[in-house]
Amino acid sequence: MERDDRELLESWREGDAQAGNALFARHFDTVSGFFVRRAPDAVADLVQTTFLACVESRDRFRAESTFRSFLFGVARIELLAFYRKRRGKEVDFTVSSIADLARTPSSLVAAQAEVNRLHEALAAIPADLQMALELHYWEGLTGPELADVLEIPVGTVRSRLRRGREQLHERLKKAGAQIPGLGDDFEQHLRARRPD
Repeated sequence: MERDDRELLESWREGDAQAGNALFARHFDTVSGFFVRRAPDAVADLVQTTFLACVESRDRFRAESTFRSFLFGVARIELLAFYRKRRGKEVDFTVSSIADLARTPSSLVAAQAEVNRLHEALAAIPADLQMALELHYWEGLTGPELADVLEIPVGTVRSRLRRGREQLHERLKKAGAQIPGLGDDFEQHLRARRPD
């Protein structure tokens, strides 16, 4: 007969390593999945600290809740502690997104390098195409507004933007940038890298 989670937790707390292994195996994928989506660079450490914290805080496990809910509660506390330690200050999950919290010095450097590659690639395409792309994606100018600024027919704006995207995409590929294919994803990629 298979032992339930509460029995396994009690046995593990009393030193039964097999019970700990069974509990770990039973819930590893669930806990790992929780952290993969929230702290992908620290999954192994967070899974380990979560299971250890479960053993240490076993007295807080109430019979009216499931072990899974207890486990996720502990995982949440461990995640808060992880980001608090990483950021060196209190973290408010009601305000901060995981994307904001997950930014590390190395990820910021990598993101800046990507932005630099984009700007270098933009500078390497014809000036009219560069200007059309920047005014459209970063300044939000519409087709008619671009036609006025660039002194071209409105119908030419679409073809200029298309040619600009194609040339920029090709330059970025040659530079080894990690970019989506041409289409909506690439356009979102451009909009997201507007200089401050």
